[in-house]
Amino acid sequence: AAQKTGKLPSSLGYYGVGVMGPKTQPNVGTLWRSAYQLGASFLFTIGQRYRAQSTDTVKAPTRIPLFELDDWEAFAKFAPRGARWVAVEMGGVPLEEFEHPHDAVYILGSEDTGVPNSVVRSCHHVVSLDSERYASYNVAVAASLVMYDRMTKMKAKERGSK
Repeated sequence: AAQKTGKLPSSLGYYGVGVMGPKTQPNVGTLWRSAYQLGASFLFTIGQRYRAQSTDTVKAPTRIPLFELDDWEAFAKFAPRGARWVAVEMGGVPLEEFEHPHDAVYILGSEDTGVPNSVVRSCHHVVSLDSERYASYNVAVAASLVMYDRMTKMKAKERGSK
């Protein structure tokens, strides 16, 4: 139901998730499916169009908005006002220590090049994922870990405030 304030009704905030120059489309399909399952408000790509994939079994872009942006400049103009930009990249705050912003946009890079340094510098936050052996995660796995962490921490925070 619409609220007089025009704000989204969730006390958990909202978030979008997207990929810059994704390397493999099936991984993006898996990411979109996870994003839908874990409550993302919107999806986006930067620099490459998304082609429907069999890995997206819920057809997420038919359920939540998918924005296809040509480049970083287009993203900067598009990004929701007030949302904090979060790069998912090596060298950031470890995920277990990260406090997710109420309203956020999570930006991931392709598995082989990551998020460009110029983009990382533009972000409000950088979060990283620890590993035991190989440092670089599949983009769908990385995004899923971050989104699941967000969901569990935001729900715990909401329970604690009641």
